[in-house]
Amino acid sequence: MTATPDRIVDIAIGFMGAKQLAAASRIGLFAALSNGGKTIAELAVATGRSERQVRTLADAMNSLGLLDRAAGSYTLAEDSAAYLAGTGNVDLTPFLAFLGGISYRQWLGYDATVDSDAAGTLELDEAGWSDFMAGVMTYNALHAEQFGAAFDFSSYRSALDFGGLAAGFSVAAMQQNPELRTRFVYAPGFTDSIAEAAADAGLSERISVEEGETESTTPGGAHDLVLLTHVLHRFTAEQNQAILEAARASAAPGATLMLLDFFLDQDPTQRRIDALHAGEYFNIDGTVVYPVTEVESWLTDAGWESERMVDLPGSPRVLVARAV
Repeated sequence: MTATPDRIVDIAIGFMGAKQLAAASRIGLFAALSNGGKTIAELAVATGRSERQVRTLADAMNSLGLLDRAAGSYTLAEDSAAYLAGTGNVDLTPFLAFLGGISYRQWLGYDATVDSDAAGTLELDEAGWSDFMAGVMTYNALHAEQFGAAFDFSSYRSALDFGGLAAGFSVAAMQQNPELRTRFVYAPGFTDSIAEAAADAGLSERISVEEGETESTTPGGAHDLVLLTHVLHRFTAEQNQAILEAARASAAPGATLMLLDFFLDQDPTQRRIDALHAGEYFNIDGTVVYPVTEVESWLTDAGWESERMVDLPGSPRVLVARAV
């Protein structure tokens, strides 16, 4: 088979498509198509931009598979209709704004990160941090949606949601199972939104909320389900060992542990989204995507047995373990 440059060039120019996606989302191109197909002239009116720029963006989105094009009219593809038009359960527009406006600028300094192995730092004003949190929490909402779709929670009765950032994962589990109750033990500063999220979902009577530093708190109890969502990458190896030991001390024999995060694997081909986020996390704030082999060694030492890995579409993975 003769080698071609297609793959290399596609990767090298990938930032162009990412920036065009962010721009198309920002001007409301996808939202403008939520009620049906439009021509370039109609899209220009709907978005308040020139026909030349709208054509460039619409054709780019068509080339990437996010818009369909027929007889001069553009319509939403299934995934863009679900996640970009503002009509689905999760609208990724704030996440794309974060990537285009904050993450992209941070990546401009990535060479210095590679050369120095020094963690990146974000310098944002109040508005910038607001955009940052809106983007991160929107992406978290996608993870929670995919998490809820990937697992059957009907057999659990007592969940511990430990050290996380958002209530959506436990909410998704409780919405499946009316007999499941969740105890949240989050670090100070991360508990304020939990009661509101539970109330919005009609689950206020089935939760409790406590504060405790994740790396040093042992919640205790005998829970049959323990969730650690977006925890591991935020802590050092030593802290993660302590967190997993505290989780085991709070679990009943045979309990299930679900670790949601990005992981570096040893498969013939590394899962791309995990490896890209390893660069993103360290370049933004020095947090670490760990090799799954290292995580599994922590689990063994803490009294857990790793069972399987579940990939979530467009999201992190879930490493499922059992208390032994």
